[in-house]
Amino acid sequence: MLTVLAYAMVIVFMALIMSKRLSALIALILVPIAFGLLGGFGAELGPMMQAGIVKLAPTGVMLAFAILYFGVMIDAGLFDPLVRKILRLVKGDPVKIVMGTTLLAMMISLDGDGATTYILTVTAMLPLYKRLGMNRLVLACVIMLSGGVFNILPWGGPTARAASALGVDAHEVFVPMIPSMVVSAIWVMFVSWMLGMRERRRLGTIDLHDFDPVSARSAENLAEGDRPATARPKLLWFNLGLTIALLVALVLGVLPLAVLFMVAFAIAIMVNYPRLDEQRDLLARHAENVLPVITLIFAAGVFVGVLSGTKMVDAIAASVVSMLPDAMGPYLAVVTGLLSIPFTFFISNDAFYFGIVPILAKAASLYGIAPVEIARASLIGQPVHLLSPLVASTYLLVALSEVEFGDHQRFTLFWSFTTSLVMLASAILFGVVPLVGG
Repeated sequence: MLTVLAYAMVIVFMALIMSKRLSALIALILVPIAFGLLGGFGAELGPMMQAGIVKLAPTGVMLAFAILYFGVMIDAGLFDPLVRKILRLVKGDPVKIVMGTTLLAMMISLDGDGATTYILTVTAMLPLYKRLGMNRLVLACVIMLSGGVFNILPWGGPTARAASALGVDAHEVFVPMIPSMVVSAIWVMFVSWMLGMRERRRLGTIDLHDFDPVSARSAENLAEGDRPATARPKLLWFNLGLTIALLVALVLGVLPLAVLFMVAFAIAIMVNYPRLDEQRDLLARHAENVLPVITLIFAAGVFVGVLSGTKMVDAIAASVVSMLPDAMGPYLAVVTGLLSIPFTFFISNDAFYFGIVPILAKAASLYGIAPVEIARASLIGQPVHLLSPLVASTYLLVALSEVEFGDHQRFTLFWSFTTSLVMLASAILFGVVPLVGG
C-alpha cells in the first residue's frame, strides 16, 4: 500500500507541474500533504515537514545571498571590462565572434541566473551577428551550451536541488565536479570553434569600419558605451579581488556556503553602495530573482520531509531494486547520469530531483554507491535540460536572438547531448561518478 501511495504521489506531482495545473511551488507543498493524509500520517505530518524545512534552510540561505552577491557585481560593472575586451578582440572574424560569445556567456553564467546571461550576452553580441550575416542559431546555441555547463554551480539551482533532495552538502557535490565542468567548458569552446569555422567558410572575414551605429550598436560603441548609474568602475579591482577570494574560499570549504555568501554580500553592498537608499533600491531590484528561488527551496522541504518521514522513499526504492536486473545495480551511478539527460528534458528539474533522484539514490545505496555520488551523476543532463520547453528562460533566449524555438532545438540538441556525454565521461574518468559501485 505504501509503495502504491508513493508512486501515486510522485506521478501526481510530476503530472500537475508538467501540465501546468499547479506551479512547482504549490505542488511541492500541497501534494505531499494530501498523500500524507491519505496514508494516515496526519498526526505526524507537522514534524515531518518541519524536519524537511530545517534540513533545506542552509541551501535556501545560500541561494538567496549568492543571487544578491552576483547581482551587486553585475550592477557594479565587474564584468564590463571583459565585455569591452571581447568586443575589441573579435572584430569581423566569425570564429573570434563565436568563441568570444561563448567566453562572455561563461563569465556571466557565474551568477547562476540564465536570464541574466541571455540578456547581457545577446545584447552585446547580436549586432555583430547581424552585421556579418551570421547564423543567429549559432549565437543561441553557444550561449545555451555555456549556461548548461555552468548551471551546475551550487547557486545555479540543480546542484542545490540534488543536495537538498538527498540531504548532502552542496559543497561535497560540486567541488569534485569542477574538473568535469572545466573539461566540458573546453569542449564547448571547441564546439564554438567548429561552428565559427563553419561561419567563416560561409562568410569570410568582414571589415567592421562601415558598421552603421544608427541601425545597431557597433563594437566600438559597445566598447566605449556610457556606464549606468549603478556602475562602480573605481571599485573594479576590489570587486574582482573579493569575487576571487569568495570562489577560493568556496572551493577550500573555509566556511559553509551560506555563510560565505552572506559575508561576501554584506561586504560588497556596503563598499559599493554605502547609502541606505541605494541598498534598498538594489534589494528591491533583485527581489524578483531571489524570492522564487528560496520559496521553492523551502517548499521542497515539505515534499522531502513527507517523502522521507513516511518511508515512501524506502518503499519505492525497494520496488525499483526488485525491477532492476542484478547486473545493472552496480552501475546505477552511470545509469543515473544517462537517465538525467532525457528526464531533465521531458520533466522539470523539480520533478526529477525531488521525485526521481531520491529513489535512484536509495536503490544505489544497496550497491555501495553514496548519495553524494548519485547527486553528482544527476547533474549530467543539465546541458540538455535547458533545451526543454519547460524552461521559461529558453523562450527569452530565442526571443532575444530572433530565432524560432523549434529551430533552436533542432540546431542545438546534438551539441547539448554531446556536452552531457563529455561531462559524464570526464566525471567517470576523474572518479567522482563511479563506473561500478563499491
